[in-house]
Amino acid sequence: MKVLFVCVGNTCRSQMAEGWARHLGIDASSAGTKSDSGQPADPKAVQAMAEIGIDISAALSKHVSQFSVVDFDYSATMGCDAQCSSEIRIDDDWNLPDPYGSAIEVYRETRDLIEKRVRALLK
Repeated sequence: MKVLFVCVGNTCRSQMAEGWARHLGIDASSAGTKSDSGQPADPKAVQAMAEIGIDISAALSKHVSQFSVVDFDYSATMGCDAQCSSEIRIDDDWNLPDPYGSAIEVYRETRDLIEKRVRALLK
């Protein structure tokens, strides 16, 4: 299964989702609709994932235009106003809270919600 996680900036939720998916053996990518390609993942997202043994410190943002719908079996937005081009099919909106700029506890809560959603993909 190949999965794409889409958000606006591709520095928090979608990077954490990609990290979880890869950790669980899913072929995953993430992208943003307004991201500047090459931006590092949010430091608090990196910290929250490192706390559970998943390293996303090398993650860099990618723009959704780098991908095509034919590349993925499933795609989801993270709960944002991510307007995707017609080349990307979105199967689901996970409607996750955006932790950006919040305390680390909010990142942890979002990380744990993402884990549940990613694990559900394996069923």
